[in-house]
Amino acid sequence: MSRSLFTLILIIAVLSVVHVLYLIVSRLQKDKDYSGIGFRIRTWWGMVFIFCLATLSNAVVSLLSLMVLSFFALKEYFSMIRARKADRRLFLWAYLSIPLQFYWIYIEWYGMFIIFIPVYVFLLLPLPRLINKGTLGFLRGVSSVQWGLMLMVFGLSHLAYFQFATPEYGAGLVLFLVVLTQLNDAVHYLASIYVGKHRIVPTANPSLTWEGFGCAFVVTTIASYLLYPHLTPLNPAFGYLSGMLVSVSGFFGSLTVSVLKRDLLIGDDDKFAALKQSYLSRVDSLAYTAPVFFHVIRYYFDFM
Repeated sequence: MSRSLFTLILIIAVLSVVHVLYLIVSRLQKDKDYSGIGFRIRTWWGMVFIFCLATLSNAVVSLLSLMVLSFFALKEYFSMIRARKADRRLFLWAYLSIPLQFYWIYIEWYGMFIIFIPVYVFLLLPLPRLINKGTLGFLRGVSSVQWGLMLMVFGLSHLAYFQFATPEYGAGLVLFLVVLTQLNDAVHYLASIYVGKHRIVPTANPSLTWEGFGCAFVVTTIASYLLYPHLTPLNPAFGYLSGMLVSVSGFFGSLTVSVLKRDLLIGDDDKFAALKQSYLSRVDSLAYTAPVFFHVIRYYFDFM
């Protein structure tokens, strides 16, 4: 706990310096658009608060704070969907699955936690839409809700399970994962602004470039190797591997959600621009990095 507390204090200090530098640079270089960085910094302050609760408090408070985060992420995801009236009932059932998913974590029923959304919710969710609601738009409506549940609830819920799977190391592992994921996003964004020339998917997210990906991969791997002795019980090989794993999976998470948002909001550019500054845009990478990191660590280490 003392190491986690020291790391949190260090993160707050670094974030304060970054915030001051952003204010100075944005005023000196008015020809560049730093609005994305500004919103990221404000969001990071909110996430620091959430993960302070998740790291320094007991596992139940951590679970509740992450459940609230999942709820708001799913709510913003649903705000993108052009839902028919017949699909509204699906949203209610989706929201009701959130406390159940986190309840399985609370009672440490790993078997149900891991199959509840991918199996049972996947099979039962269409039922409210099938009964007397017709067939028009059935596939798009149901699959859109299922995608949201997999990303915003199933993916993010893995963050809460760390402290139940390994009470001794869980808080440090969560902090380690979140710091690397956010660092990877920030470096990718900044490198794309200054040296990025080759966009990966320009129609969905022009801020993602191959140059940004390369810089983020290197920086995240180095940061992982520097942080792992202080926050995790991992060995040196996994100190390197964790950074690579987080960088690649975070990139795919950000890219997938960017394409998903563009597909759902075709013809609604104003709403697409507004949703860039949202919780959803900040947790898209975590929806991928959390389950990938969790299951790799659980497979290779006995403490999970």
